[in-house]
Amino acid sequence: MMNKAGAIDHLKKHQTYPATRAQLLAECDGLSDFSPEDKAEFSKALPEGTYANADMVIKALGW
Repeated sequence: MMNKAGAIDHLKKHQTYPATRAQLLAECDGLSDFSPEDKAEFSKALPEGTYANADMVIKALGW
């Protein structure tokens, strides 16, 4: 992912929780700050689940 720092910042400061994988992907898809490649990588890497906070998402992505 080219903009990992930006993704982490968004997850911590702008995403509302709890959030399901589908909600996170929908939010990601609507962001113009990220390339189609970064969006595809995020989608591929994020496992199904409901996430209580950004740290859970970051851990699930292996970041």
